[in-house]
Amino acid sequence: MLDRSIDGMCRLFGMLMVACLALMVLMVFGNVVLRYGFNSGITASEELSRWLFVWMTFLGAIVAVRRHAHLGTDALVSRLPLVGKKICFVAAHGLMLYICWLMGRGAWQQTVINLETTSAVMQLPMAWLYASGVVFAVLAGAFIFIELLRFLSGRLPDAELIGVVESDDMPHGNPSETGQP
Repeated sequence: MLDRSIDGMCRLFGMLMVACLALMVLMVFGNVVLRYGFNSGITASEELSRWLFVWMTFLGAIVAVRRHAHLGTDALVSRLPLVGKKICFVAAHGLMLYICWLMGRGAWQQTVINLETTSAVMQLPMAWLYASGVVFAVLAGAFIFIELLRFLSGRLPDAELIGVVESDDMPHGNPSETGQP
């Protein structure tokens, strides 16, 4: 049940990212046309595009944490015995939780500091921009913590101890793809 609701939230974030990207393209393209064609422009479009880009980036990072889609390497961990893989899994998740805590604390401090500060053009509180870091830290930390709990309770298969997902661009051992006989 929890996994389904998290996956649903990630699908919602995916749709929000598409909407952010579409709005950014429309605003920037529209502003270019207005500036070069009519010697005018929409002043809020640049600032709003920046804000949408920041939110889109953090939402994408949340989805990437859930799907294990961030860059990683398994050259060492894949060669370790099962006990070594388990130790590395716990250590890596502990470090990621610590980084989420640091990021969340810093983003929260920036959000609080900027509650009264408004943006130059839209006159909205800058706290909305920094809140994206808080949302990322909380949700990414929750996903990492849930996965760590699954491991500690024995509900995580050994095959999932290595969290690197292969790229679609990389050959998967098919000799015709790798050029090997």
